[in-house]
Amino acid sequence: EPDVTIVSGLKDAAVSEGDDVTFRCQVSHENARDVEWKLQDVALQNNEMNEISVEKGKIHTLTLRKVTEQDIGTVTFRVGPHTSTA
Repeated sequence: EPDVTIVSGLKDAAVSEGDDVTFRCQVSHENARDVEWKLQDVALQNNEMNEISVEKGKIHTLTLRKVTEQDIGTVTFRVGPHTSTA
């Protein structure tokens, strides 16, 4: 299995309370496994507050819905041994 690397990392974002914010990270290969999103070192699951998806096979996206002050912190995307933070 090829080593999946991060081609385009996360970018910092500033949003107003109550807005949605989307983070994108592009990886080198489609169907990457061992992928994880975290907010403040807490693993995120796909649910009504966090939308996790993959576009065009290589662009992994995380949308945080209706953010609050509690959502301030570091977002981390990890694929295998590679990570990107914003």
